[in-house]
Amino acid sequence: MTSTPGTAPGTPPNGRRRLGRRAGTAAAALLLAAIPTDSAVSADAGAPKTATGPQGQQLTVSATTGLDPAGEKVRVTGEGYGLASGIYVALCRDNGDNRVPSPCLGGADMSGGSTTSQWIVPPGDPYEGDLARAFGPGGTFDVEIEISAKGDGLDCAAVACSLVTRADHRSSGDRSQDVRVPVAFAGQEPGEPGEGVDVPAGTVSYKAAADFTSAGKPLDLLLHPDSKKLYVGADNLPDTADVDERGLHVLNPEDGKAESWISQAPGPTGEVRASAAARIAGPLPGDGVVYNYPLRGVGSAKTGDEKAAGVWLTGSTITDIAPGTAPDTVLVAQGVKLSEIDRASGTATRSLTLPGGARFAADPARGALWFSDFAAGRLHRVDLASFTVTASFELPGAQGMAGFVETDPATGAVWVGVDRSVLVLDAAGEPLKTLVGEDLARDAAFDAATGRAYVVRQDGGDLSDPADDNNGTLTVYDTENFAVAAKELSLPGNHSQSGAASLAVEPGGATVFVTSPAEGKITKLVRQVSPLVTHAPADLAAEDGREVTLTAAAEGSPEPTARWQVSTDGSVTWQDVEGATGPALTFTARTAQDGYRYRAEFRNDVGTTRTSAATLTVTAAATGGGETGGDSGTGGPTGGGSTEGDGATDPATAGGEGGTGSGGGSTTGGSGPTGTADGSGSSGGTASTVGGGAGTGAAITSGGGSLAATGVTVMSATLVAAALVGAGLLIHRRTRRRTDGAS
Repeated sequence: MTSTPGTAPGTPPNGRRRLGRRAGTAAAALLLAAIPTDSAVSADAGAPKTATGPQGQQLTVSATTGLDPAGEKVRVTGEGYGLASGIYVALCRDNGDNRVPSPCLGGADMSGGSTTSQWIVPPGDPYEGDLARAFGPGGTFDVEIEISAKGDGLDCAAVACSLVTRADHRSSGDRSQDVRVPVAFAGQEPGEPGEGVDVPAGTVSYKAAADFTSAGKPLDLLLHPDSKKLYVGADNLPDTADVDERGLHVLNPEDGKAESWISQAPGPTGEVRASAAARIAGPLPGDGVVYNYPLRGVGSAKTGDEKAAGVWLTGSTITDIAPGTAPDTVLVAQGVKLSEIDRASGTATRSLTLPGGARFAADPARGALWFSDFAAGRLHRVDLASFTVTASFELPGAQGMAGFVETDPATGAVWVGVDRSVLVLDAAGEPLKTLVGEDLARDAAFDAATGRAYVVRQDGGDLSDPADDNNGTLTVYDTENFAVAAKELSLPGNHSQSGAASLAVEPGGATVFVTSPAEGKITKLVRQVSPLVTHAPADLAAEDGREVTLTAAAEGSPEPTARWQVSTDGSVTWQDVEGATGPALTFTARTAQDGYRYRAEFRNDVGTTRTSAATLTVTAAATGGGETGGDSGTGGPTGGGSTEGDGATDPATAGGEGGTGSGGGSTTGGSGPTGTADGSGSSGGTASTVGGGAGTGAAITSGGGSLAATGVTVMSATLVAAALVGAGLLIHRRTRRRTDGAS
């Protein structure tokens, strides 16, 4: 691809000042790659670094690289801050320009006792003294804080981090106080946060991809870990058709097509009859599930079965079911009675009577079972080995609508849904967190691969209640710090009037299935992630006529697409580089481009993220004799060199400069508008000299195009760039073609 006039900025207009050059090696450029475009930072990685804020504030950090991950004290100073508002000084996740730096180590210090953050306020502020310190003359401060790589929900090994100032909690939406100096702990380079344009970079969300309506009124779900089939326990949905849809449905999770339907199971007399599948206990090896069918049935079935195998229990209605401590047993709650049942005979091998209760969750990895008594606001811990109650705990505020009891298999924490809250207790029964939502908490599922908890909430469905709007929600939490880990998703029409919602999560969390009994459907949700920059272009310096390659990369879902942009005025305005849509941008550097800035912009359906900008410094080419070849006629000392004319190869300008070559030998005509075969070109073409003798032409690609993914020549540069992507940037001389005799 050859740039054309108007498609990308070219030589600065007459009278425009060229940006000052920024010298630096590739290594130093990498360290600067993460610096926001609105901050100027010193280039020496070993010295203190200073960043300039949007109002001219100066933030200086004593050390920013090779920091001790376990903890290290750094000195942070500032000047030029306004005296109208307070600021926090802390180590925070760097979310890019105009995005609040968060979370931060130590949180927002409002106690005055933190060693990991500092609160600075204007002189005379009510909080000056024990809680905060005052700015010095001229809006200055000088503090020491202790920072570590991980803590308080922040992991600087996984995300880009900076030492920052930001407005305190009284002006939390004010971004004018944001000044950021990127830092790196030992064993890592500074991160490259990028700039989220419409949503923060790396924002996780879910969207509805399909509705499955082939399983009646869905009551419970299980995504089989071996067969990968979606098992649905269902009741009949009277409004749909004349068909009684009760039973166990097996669906293809990709498209929701029915693969099997087991509608019959043994009743009280052993005779099979149509039966709903109320709750799924767990998977059978290979394929199939164990489940409860009303009122006291325990059945099992797999894909292709005509009817379920099962037994009918004595006693009260089954209110909950889970896998037993042996492969052929199940744990069953029948009101206040908890039993372990042999699935073949239906007899109880052991039983325990508890006060109240209806729902429970087993934690076989820790030999525990958590049995709820919502009416009394109590939670009982049962030891599965001895089948005895070992402890009881209060559930604050649990005297309400029963939701669920589930255990996190990774941590052993028990999550209890009641009314609009989820109460989280650790494996020892100590309260950890109360998660309050706007809708009724109905079910939870966990993904050990990502450490995420998924909670589905349903609207109450009573439109006379101002709190109800007929829409449920899906919320995703980090199980370590309980922060919301994905954008909350509205579930229109999912209310509790016709039954509780349930959900199933694919390992890794890429797909989630949520039931809506009132609507008779299962909604398939797919995860989306806005582009997150994993590699940004680095500053570079090159001689005039050298070929350079910039590389960038981002991850996201759907896979983001890239396009390159260039600024000729110090990031004030940006223009797309025509046709530059690959991970690498390759072109010949010209002195007219000195000071230009380049960045990559990544887009997908969720959002747009831009890399930090890389600055190009172009110096004049070294003068002297041309390259010497071997034998006469191939560019040797007495043979003439070959010359090549060329069209424009600069992605930011359409025309190149002419070159002249002297000496005998063969020449290759250029492809530029006015390139000539004798090696001299006018303003439209570029010529290059190869071989001995004097020459002023630059070595560039013959034939024009040099942007990534536009031709064989560029592809070779891209492959090299991919191999050396850790360096961030390549500068290499194009191999010049030599002629053997006349060409």
